[in-house]
Formats: sequence, structure tokens, C-alpha cells
Amino acid sequence: MQRDAGRIGLLEDDPIMGESLVQRLTLEGHKVQWWTHGEQALRELSTQVGDFDLVICDIRLPDMNGEEVFRQSCCESSTPFLFMSGYGDIDQAVRLMRSGAVDFITKPFEMAALLDRISSSLRSVPASSLDAELGISPAMRNAAMILRRFAAHTLPVLIQGETGTGKEICARYLHQVSSRAASPFMAVNCAAIPAELLESELFGHERGAFTGAHQLHRGYAERAGDGILFLDEIGDMPLSLQAKLLRLMEDGHFHRLGSEKPIPFKARVVCATHQEIEGDRGSRFRQDLYFRLSALPITLPPLRERSEDILWLAQRFLDEITEVRETSVRGISALAEDAMLEHPWPGNARELRNRLERAAALSENTLLMPIDIFPDKRVAFASAPVETLSEARDAAERRQIVRALSATNGQISQAARQLGVSRTTLWEKMTRFGIEGIARSEN
Repeated sequence: MQRDAGRIGLLEDDPIMGESLVQRLTLEGHKVQWWTHGEQALRELSTQVGDFDLVICDIRLPDMNGEEVFRQSCCESSTPFLFMSGYGDIDQAVRLMRSGAVDFITKPFEMAALLDRISSSLRSVPASSLDAELGISPAMRNAAMILRRFAAHTLPVLIQGETGTGKEICARYLHQVSSRAASPFMAVNCAAIPAELLESELFGHERGAFTGAHQLHRGYAERAGDGILFLDEIGDMPLSLQAKLLRLMEDGHFHRLGSEKPIPFKARVVCATHQEIEGDRGSRFRQDLYFRLSALPITLPPLRERSEDILWLAQRFLDEITEVRETSVRGISALAEDAMLEHPWPGNARELRNRLERAAALSENTLLMPIDIFPDKRVAFASAPVETLSEARDAAERRQIVRALSATNGQISQAARQLGVSRTTLWEKMTRFGIEGIARSEN
């Protein structure tokens, strides 16, 4: 099966065409790496073997031609190449096809034609990778792809983002897609455990190690085995314990409190924080520990910057809630969806779930209404400002596009069919309403 989105290398020296292709391909859900010179592409293709599912390559380049790039890269990788050629380059393009290139397209071309060629040229992958595991927005699809790449390594991972953006969910996803999935996932909230108890909880203690230690206690580091030790809110860890965590990671072993016997540490460390912990002067976080923990960093965007995920998450949360709770609620009304799309969500996905849980518990309606989800906004709903017809039409159109993207897991072609417009028209409207802003900021 071919996947609808993948990691694409784009070799195009024209800045206007290159930027246009990057924006459109990213909007389609692809992760794009753009090069303007053949040597640059060859260097990165050789160091990232297997990381690309397709290379889209212009034939005429400032430092070499696309055929040279293709032939040299074939020695390192089997990544498929799709060539863009002018009319004068067709003979060369045909020769490249015979040499193993998967396709070529003649300039100038319609974007829809290129997208069809890309869809049929992408490297085959398992169907499971098509799923929107963490969200349907380009930002969260990209986060899932990065975490899958991180899963193959043993280096520490640092997940940063506002409170409620789903940092622990991402850590559990990393665990799930890694070779450690059958091993323990031990989560420690460094902000929830009193500082004087955190060391004992993390490293364990022997019987009699201190007053009240009546029996042997194995800490999280030991119970994690060869799985994952997840340290949430690492920015709240006391400085004294930060030094011991650094020692643990450098030495690969630790001691229970009250014992001199070293215990090997085999787990992978994954940390999360909503704070800035770069470790510069005046910071409460050690700079050397920050550098050690941030070997593989990832930052999650807030929910207000990825509106495509709001309704998608809301439906998933509501399905989970109604499975375990006696409630008359079976869905969310269009008015409530509109209200959710307009809300800034300062508490991010955690706030969204909490509001839905409260609404499902208290509402007597079959479909949740705005007042069920936002009882604190009763006055605001009653005194909403009057919009012009143009503003109301634009707002309604934007909400309908977001609904369609949510219903189709972010697939633009399917969303366009559902809305009864062409893919180009939908893309233009998404650009106009700022729905493509997240995708553009990722490049």
C-alpha cells in the first residue's frame, strides 16, 4: 500500500518554485527537506540513508545536473527519484527512467498532476503508519514522525510544550513504537512528589536507610528495567537531585539509599517540561544536565495553533468518556463545535478533556450545547458582538473546512470531495483563512 504522506527531499534551485512546492507539499501532510544545490543534496542523502521516501529532483542545477545526483545517490540508497524536466530535457528524463527513476513530469505542470505523481511514487510502507496517532494537524503528524525516528535510538529525549499539550502521551507513543514496547514505562512527576521524598522514589532505599524505612523499596529507576524512565516536569527537580541524575546517566548505575552496592541502569530516559530549562545564568537547572537530556529534543505546539486537532480530539475524548460513564450524551452539536473552535484553550488538550468530562456528567442533552461545555461563558454567549454578513460567512466557511479536515483525518483530497470543491480551491481557502499557517512555520 502506498502512503498519502511521507518524507520528501526536494532539489530545486529556483527560489520561487521551491518555496511554493515546499508550502504545498507540507500542507498535504508531507515532511519536506529543500535543497538548492546538488552537492548539498548528496551530502544529506548520504548521511540520512533511508530517511526519505521520495526525492523530487530538477534536472538543471547550478553546480551539477540531476542525473549526476541520481547516479551518485544510487550507490548509497534506493530512495525513489521523481524528475522535473523542461521540454529540452525529455530525452534525458526518459534515459533516467530506464536507469531506475520512478517518474518524471514536464514543466510547467499543474499542481494536481504533480501530487498524483507523488502519490504513486512514494516508497511503500505499512498501513499502520497512515494513522493520525497524535493529531491530524501537520504539526502533530510531524511530531509523530519525529518520535518514530527517535524510537530507533537510545539517547535521551526532551519533550517541551505548554501544560496540557500531551507531553506524556507523546512519551508513551515513543515507548509504544520502540523496541522497548514490551518493557516497563515508569512515569515520575517531579513536581508532584515532595523534594525530600523524590530521591527515595527515584532510586529506592534499603530497609533502615532512614527513619520510617521499614522495608526494601525499589525506586522508579530500578523498576523501569530496560524500558523507559519518564521524568515529567523535570524543571522542578531539586538541584541536588539533578547532580545525581547526571551521575546516573554518565555512569550507567546508581545506589539505593542506605546501600553501597551499584545497580545497573538500563532504561532510556525521556523527560518533559513546560519550562525553559536551557540552563543559562540564573537558571535553576544545571546546564550540563540540560545538554545531556536534550540530545533529541521535540517541542509540541499549543492547541490554539493547530485548530484542525480540536474537533478530532474532542470526538476521541467523548468516545472514551461515554464508554466508561453513564450519560445521555451521544455527540456534540454544531453550535458547540463552533464555540470550541473559537475558544483559545489556554489549558490545551487537558482543558478540552476536562470540559467534556464535566459536560458529559452534567448535561441532560443528547448533543452537547455550548453552555454545557462553557458554563463560565454564559454572559459572553448572550452578549456576543454582531458580525457583518461577510465576517459571519467567512467564520462559518472556516469552521466547515476545519470540520471536514477533522472528519477526514487531515487528508486534503478527501476533505475537498466532502466539501464539494477542488483541491486547489480548498488549498486557496485554507491559505486565506490561515489554516495552513502551522504547516508553513515548520519549514
